Amino acid sequence: METENKIRILLVDDEVKFLTAIADRLSLKGFVVTTADNGDDAIKEAEKGGFDVAVVDLQMPGTDGAAVLKILKQNHKFIEIIMLTGHATVDSAVECTRLGAFKYLEKPYDFERLVDALKEAYEARMKKKFEHNQQRMEAIQKLSMHQSPLGLLKELARLDDGVK
Repeated sequence: METENKIRILLVDDEVKFLTAIADRLSLKGFVVTTADNGDDAIKEAEKGGFDVAVVDLQMPGTDGAAVLKILKQNHKFIEIIMLTGHATVDSAVECTRLGAFKYLEKPYDFERLVDALKEAYEARMKKKFEHNQQRMEAIQKLSMHQSPLGLLKELARLDDGVK
């Protein structure tokens, strides 16, 4: 499978041994994995673009997982985020869901369950992108009937603003 056809994951955890071990296992399963061992680095990596799914530890020093979740969802329209935590509470699960987490998994984690969650998150991402693109195409078709070529280009630029 070529790299562009693989699911691209941003994996974020402050426990470096855990981070390395899970990244290696996911790579062996065919995922393209980029790691960050803190929230600030995760946000910087995400700015480079190209991630389908992020797996984010909830409790980290500095910028915690909930803050990373919030920033990633604000800045990257289609990314799906799976929270993975050893400190699960009902309150944190509710908060992460409210902020847009796709799934909330507890450590110790079941690897196959994580792989299934990653595939489900990817499918959800692709569905959202398809629906967005379909709506965009409909808007373009409507605009093309009533706009000059320059006006159409300006409207297309406006439609693209803020979409990552």
